[in-house]
Amino acid sequence: MFKLVESRVKQLFAYNQNGLLNGRQIGVEKESLRVSPDGGISQLAHPESLGAALTNPYITTDYSEALLEFITPPFGHIESVLDFLRDSQTYVYQKLQQDEILWATSMPCVVAGENSIPIANYGRSNAGQMKTIYRRGLGHRYGRTMQVIAGVHFNYSLPETFWPLYKELLEKNESGLTDFQSEQYFSLIRNLQRYGWLISYLFGASPAVCKSFLDGAETSLKDFDKNTYYQPYATSLRMGDIGYQNNKENESGVKACYRNLESYVKTLQCAIEAPFAEYEKIGIKVNGEYQQLNANLLQIENEYYSTVRPKQILQGNEKPTLALKKRGVRYVELRSLDVNAFDPLGVNETQLRFIEIFMLFCLLAESEQICFSEREEIDHNELLVAHHGRDPDLKLYRDAVEIKLKDWASELLEGMQSVSELLDQHKTDNPYQQSLQLQIEKIKDSNLTPSARMLGEMRDNKEAFYHFAKRMSQQHNQYFNDLKLSEERTRFFTDEARKSILKQQEIEASDNMSLDEYLQDYFNQT
Repeated sequence: MFKLVESRVKQLFAYNQNGLLNGRQIGVEKESLRVSPDGGISQLAHPESLGAALTNPYITTDYSEALLEFITPPFGHIESVLDFLRDSQTYVYQKLQQDEILWATSMPCVVAGENSIPIANYGRSNAGQMKTIYRRGLGHRYGRTMQVIAGVHFNYSLPETFWPLYKELLEKNESGLTDFQSEQYFSLIRNLQRYGWLISYLFGASPAVCKSFLDGAETSLKDFDKNTYYQPYATSLRMGDIGYQNNKENESGVKACYRNLESYVKTLQCAIEAPFAEYEKIGIKVNGEYQQLNANLLQIENEYYSTVRPKQILQGNEKPTLALKKRGVRYVELRSLDVNAFDPLGVNETQLRFIEIFMLFCLLAESEQICFSEREEIDHNELLVAHHGRDPDLKLYRDAVEIKLKDWASELLEGMQSVSELLDQHKTDNPYQQSLQLQIEKIKDSNLTPSARMLGEMRDNKEAFYHFAKRMSQQHNQYFNDLKLSEERTRFFTDEARKSILKQQEIEASDNMSLDEYLQDYFNQT
């Protein structure tokens, strides 16, 4: 089925003698809720000792003041990514107050209603206020509770030296190198969407949720016990229909198009400019305070929910779509990873190695355009695997024909074998092939998946999701408190925190226009 992948890998093997893949860049973003010792979402401000969330590039916040985000720089080696992620979390644990801990799972617990979730504060600058207003708008549109689900994002780019050789290999002489690179990244993205359900099956770690998360809303989930909802074969409820989604997109007819960079940018711009009656009811500025950035289908590009995004590094206060139009796709962000509750870091080396195999496989495989019927299949499969992925009889849709998940997954993993060998070409212990083999075992035995392990421990220990998550959080707390951070790394994070505070102060001091003018300038960028 994947003869083209094998053919391209054979050609790349020859190129890779000279280290063709050296210089590829991998980065991770990991979210974690700060919680009180009883598991309730922290009401304390972002610790000042961690610097300014607006400007610290490595330790910041996401939706909520309590939702920490750890961002690694891009590295050429997975070991370096994990070292940095471990050290940044160790540093944060030294700065937490009032016996707070970091929650070990994607799904939060002890949610005492919407108002118990503090929106992130980024200071009084125009840029900082814009970030807070955007989050306030998300709360009005989708509810705050959905926004505090934590995840892990995997960022990946191939080295600049790869693209001219790959262009030659594909005999694509008609386009420039930047356009070719963007075209190929979109090819990768389409395949990541086609086969993305595999990530939920292999690494989904949210098969259960605290009942307080749904706050009495009707649900098709089943009772695990009096405090926990679950699905018997669920993998990732985070990626299911209780997670964050743009539920209004079908009503407006706007959906991102992944045909190419131009189509993608155009559909997102359309959504940002399209008024939506339901959001107009919220109001934009009410009693002198912004409730959302605008009343359009999307306030900004980041509001569009997707399991994968094409990215370009922003320059200043640049709009993401404008950065893509100007400079093309720089890297791809995979957003569908649950926080791994069984690892203190939230993700481990085996996972990251497999995801790199998966990324490269998706680039090398044939990638047709996604038509309307296939888009429906992709959405259907993703939802089905999230809620029922470990059902041994589960069937997905592929080209309008039903196929057993296990059969399709086996075909995909078999097709990745040559890619794992390519990535292991200059290694002696074959870590990529070992990672792939571990995933093959999960297809054979779904009890090896994180979601099954989580439910298994909850049953064995007769514990609710809350007690499981709290137990793992306390174990991780102990792990980080037992670590000793080097003086060099401590100095690095302390310096970054100090510099970020100074930078925020500079931004606030340099504001020379009103917030209204600032927002108008931002949205008028062309």
